[in-house]
Amino acid sequence: MSLEEKANSFDGKDETVQQVAVESTVEERRLVRKLDMRIMPIACILYLFAYLDRTNLGNARLQGLPQDTLHGDPTGVLFDWVNSVFFFSYIICQIPATIASKLFPPRIWLGCAVIGWGLCSTLMSTAFNFPGLMVARLGLGVFEAGFGPGIPLYMSFYYTRREMGVRMAYWFGFAAVAGAFGGLVAFGVQHIHASVANWRLLFIIEGCPTVLLGLLSVYLLPDRPEETTMFNERERELALERMNRGLKADVGRTINKKHITAAFKDWRIYAAGVIYFGANCALASISAFLPTILTTLGFTDAFAQLLTVPPYAVAAIVLCICSWFSDRLQSRGLFVAGVSTLAAIGYILLLTVESNNHVRYFAVFCITSGTYSVIGIVIAWFSHNLGSETKKATGIPMYMAIGQCGSVLGSHIYPSTEGPHYVKGFAITCALELLSAVVALVVSISYRLDNRQRDRKYGRVDSDATVDTSELADKAPDFRYVP
Repeated sequence: MSLEEKANSFDGKDETVQQVAVESTVEERRLVRKLDMRIMPIACILYLFAYLDRTNLGNARLQGLPQDTLHGDPTGVLFDWVNSVFFFSYIICQIPATIASKLFPPRIWLGCAVIGWGLCSTLMSTAFNFPGLMVARLGLGVFEAGFGPGIPLYMSFYYTRREMGVRMAYWFGFAAVAGAFGGLVAFGVQHIHASVANWRLLFIIEGCPTVLLGLLSVYLLPDRPEETTMFNERERELALERMNRGLKADVGRTINKKHITAAFKDWRIYAAGVIYFGANCALASISAFLPTILTTLGFTDAFAQLLTVPPYAVAAIVLCICSWFSDRLQSRGLFVAGVSTLAAIGYILLLTVESNNHVRYFAVFCITSGTYSVIGIVIAWFSHNLGSETKKATGIPMYMAIGQCGSVLGSHIYPSTEGPHYVKGFAITCALELLSAVVALVVSISYRLDNRQRDRKYGRVDSDATVDTSELADKAPDFRYVP
C-alpha cells in the first residue's frame, strides 16, 4: 500500500496520524519530482544519443557508406557484418560490466561509458575500409554495454515498482525518438553540400555531442541515495525508505555471489531472453533497414529518410500509454503479449499485401509500436522482480544479452538480394514476435501462480512492506512478483 493509500484509509479517528501520513505523501511527491527533474532528462537524452550512434548505419547506408568504404557491397553482406559486429561485443560485455558497475559511483561509471561510445561513434567517420568500421563498431558495443543494462539497475535505486514502468517507457521511448530524430538529421545532412561525405558528416554530428553529454553526466547525475549530495537529510531518509520498499537486500558497493548463481538458475530470466530475442530481432532490422525498405515503396532516398519519422513518433506514444496502464494495473505479461501480437500483425500485412503501399506503410506503424513497447515493458517487468541488486545486476544483462543475439539475426535476414519484398526476413521476425507473445503469457501465469501459492502458505502481505531478501532474493516467502 502506498503512502497516499494509507493516508486515505484513515476515517478521522486519529487525525494526528492521518496528518503525518498526508505530509509524508506530499514530501514523497516533492522528492519524486526532484528525481524526475534531475535523473530523467539526462538518462533520456543519453539514450537518445546511444540509439542515434547505434542505428545511424541505416541512414549512412543511403548516403554512400557502402560505395566509399565497402567497395560497393553489391550483396549487402559486408554492411550486415558492420551492423551486427556491434552486438557481439555488446552481448559479451553486458553481464560483467553491469555486475562491476555496483563497485563504482554510478555517475562515474555511466559518464565514462558515454564518453567512450561517443568517441567510437565519432571515429567511425574516419574509417576508410571494412576493418576500420568493424573496430569502431566493436568499441561502440563495449562501451554501450556499460550503459544500457546499467540504467534500469540505477533507476531501481530511486523509483518504486509502481513508478518504474512509466519511467522506463520515457527512457526507452527515446530509442523511438532517436529513430525519428535520426531520420530528420539524415534528411538535413542529405542536403548539405560539403567537402566531407554526407555519411561521415552524419557520424560527426551525432557523435561529438555524445562526448560532451558524457562529461556533463559525471557532474550532474546523482550517485546512490546514501552517497549523493543532492538530498537534505529528510530527503535522504525518504529516498532510502523508498529504495527498501518491497525488499531489503544487498545494497551499496557489494556483490552477493549467491545471487549471481541464483540468476543463472532462474528459468524466467531465460524466458525473458526469448521475449527480448524476438523484439530485438525486429528492432535491429527496423533500425538498420527501415529507410531501405521504404525506398522499395517507390520513394526517393531523401524522402524515405523523412518517412521514417512518423512510425517512430507513434511508437513512442504507444509505448508510454501501454506502460502507464501497465503501472496502473501492476500487470506486465498481458501487455507484452498484446504488443508482441500487434507487431506480428504488421509483419503479416507486409507478407500478404504486396501492392498497396498505404497498407504496407501502416504495417510499419504496427511493427514499430509493438516492438518498442515490448522492450520498454519487459525492462520495467524485471527491474523489480529479481529481489536484490546483485540478482538484478546479473539477471538484467543476462536476458538483454540473450535478446541481443536476436539483433545479430535481424542484421542478417534482410540481404539486398531478397528485396524488394524481403519475405524471409519478415516471416522469421513475425514468427519470433508470436513466440514472444506466448512466452510472455507463460511467464505471467507462472508469476501469478507463485504469488497465490505464497499467499496460501504464508498469508497475504503488504506489497510495500520491507522484505528481507538478503538470503533468498525473490524466493523470500514474503516477496511478491509483478505478473
